Formats: sequence, structure tokens, C-alpha cells
Amino acid sequence: MAAAETDRDVPSALCSEFLNFSAKDTAAKWLQVSNLPKEVYQHLACYVPKIYCLGPNLNPQNEDLLAPLLLQSPLEWYLCGEEPSVGLAKLEQNNQPSQLCGHVFKVGEPTYSCRECAADPTCVLCMQCFLGSVHKEHRYRMTTSGGGGFCDCGDTEAWKKGPYCQKHEPNISDSSQKDPLANLSDEMIARTYNVFSIILKYAVDMLTWEKEDELPEGLEPPARGDTYYCMLFNDEVHTYEQVIYTLQKAVNCTQKEAVSFATTVDRDGRKSVRFGDFQFCEQAKSVIVRNTSRQTKPLRVQVMHSSVVAHQCFALKALTWLGQIIRYSDALRRILCQVGLQRGPEGENSSLVDTLMLCDSKMWKGARNVYHQLFMSSLLMDTKYKKLFYRQSHTPLLSLLPLSPLLCLLHHCLQNYERLQNDYVKDDHDREFSVTDLSVQMFTVPSLARMLITEENLMTTIIRTFMDHLRHRDLQGRFQFERYTAQQAFKFRRVQSLIGDFKYVLISRPTEWTDQLREKYLESFDAFLELLKCMQGMDPVVRQVGQHIEMEPEWEAAFTLQMKLTHIISMMQEWCASDERVLIEAYKKCLSALTHCHSGFTDGEQPITLSMCGHSVDTIRYCVSQEKVSIHLPVSRLLAGLHALLSKTEVAYRFPEQLPLSELSPPMLIEHPLRCLVLCAQVHAGMWRRNGFSLVNQIYYYHNVKCRVEMFDKDLSMLQAGASMMDPNHFLMIMLSRFELYHIFSSADCRKRYSRENANKDVVQQNNTLIEEMLHLVIMIVGERYTAGVGQVECSDEIRREIVHQLCIRPMAHSELVKALPENENKETGMERVIDSVASFKKPGVTGRGLYKLRPECAKMFNLYFHHYSRADQSKAEEAQRKMKRRNGEDSVLPPPVLPRFSPLFASLVNILQCDVLLGILGAVLQWAMEPSGGHWSESMLQRVLHLIGMGLVEEQQHLIGSAEDNDTNFNFTLKISRPGEAPANTPSILALLETLQNAPHLEVHKDMIRWILKTVRDKDKAERKRKAEMARLRREKIMAQMSEMQRHFINENKELFQQSLEELDPSTSSTLEHSPSSCDSTLVCVGPRRWRAGGSERRQVVTCILCQEEQEIRTDGKAMVLAAFVQRSTVMSKNRKRPPHNPDKYDPLFMHPDLSFGTHTGSCGHIMHSHCWQRYFEAVQAKEQRRQQRLRVHTSYDVENGEFLCPLCECLSNTVIPLLSEQPDLSQWLNITSLQMKALNPYSSTIKEMLTTFGTASYKVGLKVHPNEQDPRVPIMCWGSCAYTIQSIERLLVDEEKPLFGSLPCRQDDCLSSLTRFGSACWTVSSHATVQNHFIRLLAALVPDPRVENTPCILDIDMFHLLVSLVLSHPAVFSLDSSGLSADTAQLHFLHLVTVAHIVQILLTSIAEEVRMEQESGGAEREEEEKVCIFYNTLEMHLGSRLREVNSGWHLWRCVKAGILPYLRAAAMFFHYLNGAPAPPELHTLGVGEWEALCGYLFIRSYYCCQTELEGEDVGACTAHTFACGAGVGIFLRFVHVISAGKTKGCFYAPPYLDDYGETDQGLRRGNPLHLCQERYRKIQKLWRQHSITEEIGHAQEANQTLVGIDWQHL
Repeated sequence: MAAAETDRDVPSALCSEFLNFSAKDTAAKWLQVSNLPKEVYQHLACYVPKIYCLGPNLNPQNEDLLAPLLLQSPLEWYLCGEEPSVGLAKLEQNNQPSQLCGHVFKVGEPTYSCRECAADPTCVLCMQCFLGSVHKEHRYRMTTSGGGGFCDCGDTEAWKKGPYCQKHEPNISDSSQKDPLANLSDEMIARTYNVFSIILKYAVDMLTWEKEDELPEGLEPPARGDTYYCMLFNDEVHTYEQVIYTLQKAVNCTQKEAVSFATTVDRDGRKSVRFGDFQFCEQAKSVIVRNTSRQTKPLRVQVMHSSVVAHQCFALKALTWLGQIIRYSDALRRILCQVGLQRGPEGENSSLVDTLMLCDSKMWKGARNVYHQLFMSSLLMDTKYKKLFYRQSHTPLLSLLPLSPLLCLLHHCLQNYERLQNDYVKDDHDREFSVTDLSVQMFTVPSLARMLITEENLMTTIIRTFMDHLRHRDLQGRFQFERYTAQQAFKFRRVQSLIGDFKYVLISRPTEWTDQLREKYLESFDAFLELLKCMQGMDPVVRQVGQHIEMEPEWEAAFTLQMKLTHIISMMQEWCASDERVLIEAYKKCLSALTHCHSGFTDGEQPITLSMCGHSVDTIRYCVSQEKVSIHLPVSRLLAGLHALLSKTEVAYRFPEQLPLSELSPPMLIEHPLRCLVLCAQVHAGMWRRNGFSLVNQIYYYHNVKCRVEMFDKDLSMLQAGASMMDPNHFLMIMLSRFELYHIFSSADCRKRYSRENANKDVVQQNNTLIEEMLHLVIMIVGERYTAGVGQVECSDEIRREIVHQLCIRPMAHSELVKALPENENKETGMERVIDSVASFKKPGVTGRGLYKLRPECAKMFNLYFHHYSRADQSKAEEAQRKMKRRNGEDSVLPPPVLPRFSPLFASLVNILQCDVLLGILGAVLQWAMEPSGGHWSESMLQRVLHLIGMGLVEEQQHLIGSAEDNDTNFNFTLKISRPGEAPANTPSILALLETLQNAPHLEVHKDMIRWILKTVRDKDKAERKRKAEMARLRREKIMAQMSEMQRHFINENKELFQQSLEELDPSTSSTLEHSPSSCDSTLVCVGPRRWRAGGSERRQVVTCILCQEEQEIRTDGKAMVLAAFVQRSTVMSKNRKRPPHNPDKYDPLFMHPDLSFGTHTGSCGHIMHSHCWQRYFEAVQAKEQRRQQRLRVHTSYDVENGEFLCPLCECLSNTVIPLLSEQPDLSQWLNITSLQMKALNPYSSTIKEMLTTFGTASYKVGLKVHPNEQDPRVPIMCWGSCAYTIQSIERLLVDEEKPLFGSLPCRQDDCLSSLTRFGSACWTVSSHATVQNHFIRLLAALVPDPRVENTPCILDIDMFHLLVSLVLSHPAVFSLDSSGLSADTAQLHFLHLVTVAHIVQILLTSIAEEVRMEQESGGAEREEEEKVCIFYNTLEMHLGSRLREVNSGWHLWRCVKAGILPYLRAAAMFFHYLNGAPAPPELHTLGVGEWEALCGYLFIRSYYCCQTELEGEDVGACTAHTFACGAGVGIFLRFVHVISAGKTKGCFYAPPYLDDYGETDQGLRRGNPLHLCQERYRKIQKLWRQHSITEEIGHAQEANQTLVGIDWQHL
């Protein structure tokens, strides 16, 4: 018995029972019984197995019909005590609904969060509430839901303001505060309590039931059958392909059925795959287990009795029914909460809700979703029950409810929370399907979070639970991820969800602290420090020497943990900063933890003494290049953050006696951060190459924006903190020692380094890089003052500086700036607050993105050695700033910027600039630079030295300005650099060295900076003169601004004068056209005997082949030249997309319907080749594809089997070629001779004839979707139709773009139309003449009835332009038989007149609207036309009788005719222009009022004429199916904000037309900014469609991005 057996019908016995069943009588019976649970269970035992699970497949129709009547209706009768519809309506009428919206989001549903008012990013609104709230006028974020959350409208703690939408605005009356239960009678409350207790217990028992062949007591069916289900359960281990393959083998089903099974299992969590007796199902189970247990754990399969499955199905329905019932009354919801939370006879953890929660990991996905939604619509909709949901207390609930814990802690122990998290870690389902995911609904409510912290010590519990799962430690107790097994790695990924819970608790900082909150927070801070201590020094590395490391060590797990904790660490510091007492205690605890960590690090450290420049310091011997070093130092970095907060909050100045600042050991503080920075420097110097890419990746993330806030930035802050408490000379000597440079600068002859290190150039180069990095670090320590607490700045100043330095590299889009800035816990960067003060925004055009450009006045903030620049960024920024200065005519020097003052706690850092050790280092480097570099110093080294000297001078200026009233200052940098060095005695001063270096020829690039330094030094009154210059600059700017404003005002007042002057500058424009030889309208006629003809000799047309580069004249008897072209089916012009596709084998395409439902469009890139060159090229492409491996053949942007190829020059997608014919075909030789002579003579060469056949066959094959057949009589028809349709589509495109009819087309389209039209006039020569002549007879019979022609279509069913083109292009086959002497030009003119009249008839029959009551005034020229149209209409009315409505307004008739025929005339003008080569009049080269008259004169016409769907046996997605039903296989689709253009097997992604306020798209709503339709980009997409350029766009995109070819576009 296979899985695909048909469902059984409803048994006749059940039908008879259904007819005799009375829900009212059953409820009345229940009211009389003493043991209601037993009676209800007997009822369910009787009917549930008869309704559910009666066959191999479920029958939702029967179940949905019978279950409400037989199972739910008696419960509703019992609950209401009357007709349910009446009783429930009364409840709803008297309901006092909760002010919470509570709308549960579905997957993919849009959600909105206000960036100004939301308490945190998890606070979201549904669309209805958002549109009815004040937040739609604020800055908001738009995202799509992953499913499971609910709308926070009405939650006052979720919003800073505007918590209610218009719908949920609370009622001000006092009645809203009453207990909802007061509206119910005691009997109603009792009945409700009874029903809810029974049904909820029944549902919980069945959903947590583990026995497969038995039922709970009281539910045994009266008659037990021998029918079982083989139930397959979902997991997140096995892939779709594994499940499908296994099912095909196990239950003998088709692939389509197996896919359906796998999809259902993935969606609902389980699915029955076999139905039958026990042995039959057990056999399938064994096959499934055997086939899926080879590499991983097997799929979970159970053989369950059908009655068990039936009751579980109804249990889900029962929970859904409960959720629906409680919507009628808030009182019912509260009773359900009481029932769910009531403690059972077993004591603690025995409520029904407890049972569900603790069995969550054992249930399948569908059951979890149902009861989670019930929780959200009941327990979580009431703040009171939210608290009960997470709190243990001894207070009874309404005398019915002894409280029970659910997700978090018990009163004295934490078993529930730990157990639920343990169950989740062991489970393999995603977190959104786990009950632990509901923590976001609880922990983000500030009042609940505070209560759980103070009463249940929640934060400590979370941290300890997290640490209990990470038991793999090294000997020092640090986390060790190196030897993680696959199972441990899986567990580590899942346990990270606990960090999310911790973040939810911290997300709202307390505004008021209680002693209990302080106590519990500090206790959790201790636990957090224990976690950080396990991370301090983890994953240490040792430099690999000699050979490369054999195996890359594991590093990602440690950095994943670091990134997860980044915001946690920042939020812990923010909590500390909100209370002074907490900050002081946390600082002490962190310092103690760091001291403990240092005492455990014994790396063979030996004490040594360093001496330099007359200073000595005791330290330890430690070489980063030889010892272990770790990049993970979270305890040190946390202390650095707290130290800065002491300064920011001024606690360090107000309570110094409470802080252990005097006990601090600065060398201990700086030791490990300094080692980490030295490690980075040595990696940059290439000393750790043999350690592989793992270390390089660690260094990258250390500086990356995601980690740097709590890694690199904090290390720098710690060095600043330590240096501020040390003698600067001691600090620099320790730094030199760690950089392993002490031996270079401490020697007596250090200024002669170039003569000491000639032995090993690699070592010299490494040392050069280390010196550069060391100098850069000094620059950062002294110069990075934009951290609040380190410098006297605000947080906004730091963000402003970040933005300035990013824009100094280049103008950037909003999204680029956001990526470059660190986000806080609310996913905000703070950029919007300051961006307008430092940058101006330039909106985008049709393409590109909006860009922010740095304001010129902010360029002075540029610091070449900005600490967040990478080397590449620094180089780009330097080049950009120098280029800008040169463009502005300024000196290209980039001096250090003026910096804010240090805060008092860090004020001593400036002394580093004037300390003896640094001055000795600077002097040594300058001395080395006296000689051209032989590899012993570098340009970057000297540049850093000059920058440091410049920093000293700028700092001195600021000190002078700050102490203007006091001539005594402690910072005198100019004096220090003017004094000679102390050792050796005769070393020149730094200033003297600079004087010498400014003339050194080998330092040309540094001369600007050296001269700036010397100029600054010589300036005696620097500060005063600078102030005067600044005041003068401001005055000039003010005067210039006033002059500019006056100038603009003058121009605005004299616009007419300026406009007249501009026009007089170019007086020849109009006269040039007037005197042009071709401007005479009488000579520019494109059709008829009087049409324009070129004078003199025939112009030669010479072209060049793009493949062989040979020139070739286009002649009828010469070699064929061809254009690469692409023929495609099209519905761009369609007016009826519901018309079904034609049967290609029987369809007669001779007459095109006016709705243009399907057409054949031809496009070309315009590149020309010899026909034989193209054939060789195409054969080579075919051979290449045949050689390609089979598995790779689909991964191309073109399909060779369908004749597709890429243009050899531009790689434009093509599938055929159009032969080029001469402008004046030499047909006069044979058009006037007899048919016998014509048959004997063919004017075209064999290659041209071959190309004529090639393109004709391609049009036929693509247009009808049939196999090629040169002899099919429909080939010429399809060629004519393609010509007509292409002209029509281009004409419409020109109208949409508001371009003139001629002169505005690109060359490629112009060449395509010219070649296509001439091909149409010649294609009959390679077809059967009799066939073409027969086509002509049928075509003409549509206008002039011919009794010999049958089945002529109605005139209203013919597109007249297609008819005109077909008549004109087929006539030469008949003209060869004509002996009347009538010229071909005359025939074309008569065809034009005849078809135009027919089109006017169509317009008059179909386009006459309601009669205009008021006659409009017309000029004399048009009045005659109106009268003639009236006469013509009356003639039609006379022939058609009453079927035409009487119209008396000639003006109205003429307007209808003129508007209706204009597109036809424009298309006809283009057709005859390209067919006969007549130049267009000037009026048609411009947009203007003379177009109508110009068209009529040019045509020589007298004015009065004027979603998964099966497609072709293959399953395709809805979009693909729609393209074939509505777009001839081509379409453009908007998916969320993606625009996708797709065929059946090809497609690409295209920039969407929706932009945010910064001119950028947001694919996938990743940034969440509001989006608006950009009309310019939408018009661009329309142009893409109308130009038939979609396939070309796809081809180019797939060639540029090979990942696109691997997408299954057919499933779109």
C-alpha cells in the first residue's frame, strides 16, 4: 500500500450519526452530569477517530466540516448556555479588550519600528497600527518578520511616546479599569472554567503523549482498528535531497510525491508517509532509519496508531479553538490564564503550562507553533500575567491559582530556566521554533527585567547557565576551542542564544537604582567577570619559526564569542555609568579580576632595567616574537572602559578616596594591551608569515568595525590610562622594549644606524616597519582624544570625526557610512544627528546612489594618522586631500589638526611629546634621513616623525592660547627641539636637522611639511596672528557671501535681460534649418510616384567586418554582410494579456489582431560581420560548448542549442543575423520584365540568399515556437510581422520618452530598423513565389472583398499597420506579373491610402465616446476636415443602420480620428522612411505642434484620411509561468524590493526603482530605511521593457557575474 493512496469517503454510519446529532442536547446532558471530564472524554473518544485519520492522507475538507459540528459546537453550547452565535456575540459586545494589539506576525510580514520612540529595536508595530500611529511621521525602520513575534502597540513600556495607535487608544472612562470577570455571571465563569480545564488538559496530554500504541485513560476508542501511520519528523540535520531520496526508496513513491512529503515535513514538523497495518508501516520505518543513519543520526520515524494521531490532530485544533474563543472576551482570556497556570496535584512544575514548556523540545514543529501562538494571545497579552509567567511567589491568584514558574526561575532555584536551555541546546530545531525564543517578549519589558534581576537574580543565572555549557578549558581555566568536536561546535552555536537573553535584559538601562538592584547587579557583574576571565588570554599564539604551520588553528569560535559579547560589554559599562556607587564597586572588582589574571600568567618573565637618555625603568624581559601572546583581553578592556567612565562621570575627581587609583600598577595595566598591539605590528612587518591565515584573520577582525570598539579602541585607551600615570620616558622605554627596538635607540651611536645593520636586509626592513608602527602608536596615544572621558568631548564629536575621516577618502553613500561606523545595541550609529553638520548630500540621477560630500570647512579636522584608517584608507585619504588642496590653490602640506583638550585624568599624556626619550628617537630618525635611504630608514618613518613634531607645535599653540593670561606654561616644545642632544655631546638639535633637511634633494616629497614646521617655529606671535587671520578670513567670507547674494538677487530681478542676451549669442540656429537644401517640404515625400529620390550617382555603402576587419561594399551581387540580431516573442504592445497562446502547428499568422497580444520583435547591437566570418565564429562557439563538460553546459548566459550566441564585440545576446542590403536595391533590372525573365534572374548572390533564409527561419522558429522549416509558407509572414511589430514598439517607446520620431534613435536601433525593413522587401525572393502571391491575395481581400477567398477576418480584428507592411512587402511578388505599367511607387501609395481609410473606419466604429454637448470652436483649416469626417461617418451610418449611434459633433469626431490614427501614421512614416530611404522633414526631428502636418506631407496623404505551475511538462514558479502567459517568456518582477528580469532558464537581478531618503536601494530591507518610488528609475525600467532589452541585460549580467547562472530561475 503506497503513500499516495486516495482518501476514503466519509463512512455512511458517520453520516447517519451526524444527521441525528444535536450539539444542544449534548451540552444539556453535560450540564446534568456529575463527572464532566469523563463525559467529555467519552464524547471525544467516540467521535475524534471517526473524523480524523481515516485514510492514508488527511482530508481537511471533511475534518473542517465535521469537527466544528460534532466536537466544538457542544463545547460552545455548554460554555454559553445558549445558541453559540448569540452568546458569543453578547460576550463580544460587553468585552473590554486589552489595549495591547497582540497581532502575531507571520513569516515575511512587514514590521515597523520607530527609531525615535521605540524603547529598543525589538519593539515593533504591525502595518495597521503603524499607519494609525504618530510614528509614521518619524524616522522609522521597516523590516520583514521571521514569524512568531507580535505587535507591541498599546505597551506603554515599549514606547517613549505614542504607545497607542488610533484603534487601540484607551478609553478614558473609569469603566475600563474594572475587572473583566465582573461582566460574567458566576455560572458562566464556572462553565468556562470547566470547559477550559478539560480541553486544555486534553490538548496538553495528547501533545506531550509519548506512547505510540496507547491513549490516555478515558480516550480509548469503542472499536480499535489495526491501522497505523508511519510518521516522519523534521530535523535540521538532513537535507531535502536526502529525505526525498530516502522516501522514494522507503515508500515507493514518485519524486513529486516525495518532494511534497519533504515540504510538508519541513513546514509542519511531521507527515505520515505510509498508512496500513503495523508490519507494513514498520517496514517503511526500518528503510528510512537504515538509509539516514550512515553518517549522522537517523531521521526520527514513529509508527503510531491511527487513533493516537487522530487525537493529536484534534488537540491542535482544540488549542486553535481556545485562541479563537478568548478573542470574544478579555474575561475568557483571563480564565484561560488561570487554568493554564494553576498548580496541579504534583506540586511545583505541575501546571499545564509548565508541562507544555518542559516538553517543548519533544514536540514537533507544528505543535510548538500552535501553543506558542496561544501563549502570545493569552498569557503575554496581559502585563499582570506576563509577570506571573516568569515569577514564583506565594500569593494566590484569585483563590484559584497557586503560582507556578514557566520559563525562568523558581523561587529558590533555577531548574526551569536551566532545563529549558539544556533542552534547546540538545534539540536541533531553530530557535524560532523553541519556547526559549519567547524570552524576547519578557526580558525586554523594563519592569519585568528589573523584577527578575532583583527577585530571581536573572542575570547571574543566565551567565552561569552559559558557562556551564562551555566546560572545555585549558590548565589556566581559559576557554579552549581548538579541539572542539563537531558535536561541541554544534552545541556552542546553540548556546549563544543565552547571550541574546542577556542582551534583552540589559537593553533598557535603569533610571533609578535601589539597594537590592545594586546588590544583584554587582553579583551578576562578578559572574560576568568570571566569564571574561575565562576569555582573558584564550587562544594564545606563538610565532612559527623555520617551517610553516602544518594545520591552521581554530580561531573563529573565540571571535564569534567576542562579537556576540561586544554589545553586552558596552551595555554593562553603560549600566555602571548610570550609578556612581555601582561604577566605583565595578571598577574595584574589575581591577581585582585583572590582578588575578596577571598573577596567573607566568611566561618566564625576568626583571630587567632599561636606561636611555638619562632615564631608567625596571620592567620584565618579554619578547612577543618568542613567547605566547593572545589577542583576547576582555578584562583589561573592560577596565579601560570603566576608567574612561570615571573621568566622563567625574567620579574620579569627586570621590578619589573611594577609588584604588593609588594602588594601580601602570606597567601591569599596559602590559597585555601593548603586547597585542606589538603583535599586530609584527604581523604587518611580515614576521608571522609562517603562522598562516588564521592569525591574519584575527588581526583583521581586531581592527574591524564589528569588534574594534571593545578590542583595539579599548587597548588604546588602556595604554593612554597607563601612560597618563607613568613617567613618559619610562612608558616609551617599555614600549621600545616590547617592540624589540630598544637596542637600536639605546646605543650611543644610534644616529649612525645605517652603518651598523648591513648584515641582514630582511631584519633591517622588519625593524623599519616596527619603527613606523611604534611611531604610529605614539601618535595615536597622544592624538586620539575623541573618546568621552579621555578627551573633553561628547559622543556626537566622536561620530562627527569618524564621518569626516571616511569622507576624506571619497564621497560616500549613506549605506557605506553606516557600514563604516559601529552600531550600538539598538542598531543605531548616531550618524543622522551629525551628518548634516559635516557633509552635504547630492541626490542621485537615474543611476547610481546619493552621495555625501565633505563640507570644505571640515577638511581641517583631517588627521593623516587617524587610528581607524587601514593602510589602504590612509593612502587614499592622503592622495585625495593633497589633490583637493592643489585644486584649491593651497599648499599640499597635511599638518596635524587642532585637537580637543585631554580630560584632567589623562592630561599628562601631552608630556610624551616633549619627553627626552621621544625627542631622542625623533632626532635619530632625522639624522638617518640626512643620507639617502639605503634601506636603513623609510619615507613613512620620516613622515611620522615630522607629524609628531607638528603635533608638538600645534599642542604648544593650544597651550599658549589657553594660558594667554599666564606667560608661564609647562609645555614648551619649541625650546626642547631647539636644544642640542645630550649624548653624544655634539649632536645637532632637531630644529637644526630640519633646517638642513629642507634643502636635501632626496626629500622632495617632505619639503612642504618641513617648511611648514620651520615656518611655525619662526612665528613668534603664532596664536595672536592666527586669531587675526581667522577674523580676516571670516570677514572676507561674509563679504563674499553678501556679494554673492547681491549678485543672485540682481540676476533674479533681470531674468528676461539675461535670457535675451543668451539668445542673441546664437542667432544662426533657426536660419540654418530654413536654408537647408533638404528643408523643402514638397520634396520630402517618402511614398508614391513623387517620393524623394537621391540625385546623381548612387552612394556607395562601405562597412567593416568586426571579425576580420576587412572593408566591404554592400552590393546585391557581393559578399553578404550581416548584423548580429536577437529575435524574441513579445507582449510589450499587448492590450489583452488574457488571450491564450496559439497552437503553433495550426496558427495562421497572416492577420495580426489589433490587441497585439503576441508579436515578434527583432533587435540588434548594430555590429557588422561577413556572413562567412559569422558562420565560422558560431561554429567555433558550438564546438566549444560541445567540448564543455556536461555538468557545466547550463552555466552560460546563452543557449547554443537554440542558436544563441554573444556578439563577438559587445557580447550582446543574439540568436540570428540580419543581412545588409544596399540602400537602393537594383530591382529596376528585373521589376519591369516578364515573369519568365524574373524567374530566370535572381539579383542576389548566394551568400546573401543564404542569410536571407537564415534570418527568415529564425523569425519563424522563435515567433511561433516551432522547429525550423524553411519551406513552411508562414516564414515570410513572420518576417513581415517582425518588421511591423518592431517598428510599432519603437514608435511607442519614442512617445513614452517624449522624443521626436526621427533623429533620436541610437545607431544600433537605426541600423536594425533599416536592415530589417530592407530584408522584409527582399525575403520573398527566397520563398515560393506562388505562396507569397497567395498571401497577397488573402491580405488584399481583407480590404477589397474577393469571393474566391474564404474565412476573411472582420475588419475590427486586423491590426492595420501589420496589414500595410505585409501588403507592401508582398506586392513585389505580384508586381513581377504586372503588365499594366503601374509603378511600384504608385502601388505603395494606393496601399497606404486604402489601409488608412480602413483604419479610420476602425476608429469611427470603436472609439466614439459620449457626445460633446458644447460645440468647440475650430479654425478654418480644421473646420473643413470636421465636415468631411461627418460626411464619412454618415456614410457609414447609412450602410450600418441603427448599429451606429448618431453623432452631431464634427469637432468631436475629428478629435477621435486624429488621436486614433496618429500612432499608425508615425509607424507608417518610419516604415517608408527605412524602405525607400527618403529623409525626414525637419519638423519630425523635433517635438512641436507641426508634427501632424509634417506627417501628412511626408506620407503624401490628404488631410482628411488622417505562480508552481506546470508549463510544457515542467514544474515552474508562478513568475516564470506568468512570463509565458503574459510576456512571451520575458518579464520584470518586483520581489520585495528586488527587481528580477527572467526568462524560463535565465535571469538577473536589477536595481529596484525604490530608493530611501539617501538615494540608495535596500535589497532585502537590511537597513530598514523607508523606501519611496523613484519615477526616473521606474521610467528606466519601462524603457528597458519597451526597448526589448531584457534579454540583452540578462546576457551582460550573467557574463559579468557567473553566480547568476547557477540560480534556478524557472522556480521563481
